[in-house]
Amino acid sequence: MLTKLELFQAFVAPAIFISAAGLFVLSINTRLMGMVSRLRVFRREKHLAAKAGKKQEAVALQSQIDSIELRAGKIKCAFFYMLLGTIGVMMTCLLLGLSLYEQEVLIIAVILFVLSVLSMLVAMVFYISEVAIALTSVKEEEKLYDLIDSLDLVDDNP
Repeated sequence: MLTKLELFQAFVAPAIFISAAGLFVLSINTRLMGMVSRLRVFRREKHLAAKAGKKQEAVALQSQIDSIELRAGKIKCAFFYMLLGTIGVMMTCLLLGLSLYEQEVLIIAVILFVLSVLSMLVAMVFYISEVAIALTSVKEEEKLYDLIDSLDLVDDNP
């Protein structure tokens, strides 16, 4: 059986993971909200371009929309797995408390903690893969604006 001091010490690791996960979720949420804002702008620009008969511009904007949606999907997965890991860590804390009364619960707590950390690692992999393509997306956006500028010049010179 765990003593109260050992139980307190056992709570420290999960508590640190919960704090770190909270900061990570905040970062993920900020990235996701930025992507949602960009998607709204691109969708509006695409709608206006299509309405104005600028088909090439609308197609170019759609490629940006697709790129951002791919990135947002990765961020959504990172968000999900980090929250899943956080819930697991919280449940680990509860199980550690129960282990004062039932020793067998300690084994379940350890297994759940390991699974929770693995879930957080999966979240980090999704986050890293999104960050890796983020700069590519910015370069594509630059090409998009160059294309739009060149199309505007062609439209202005009948």
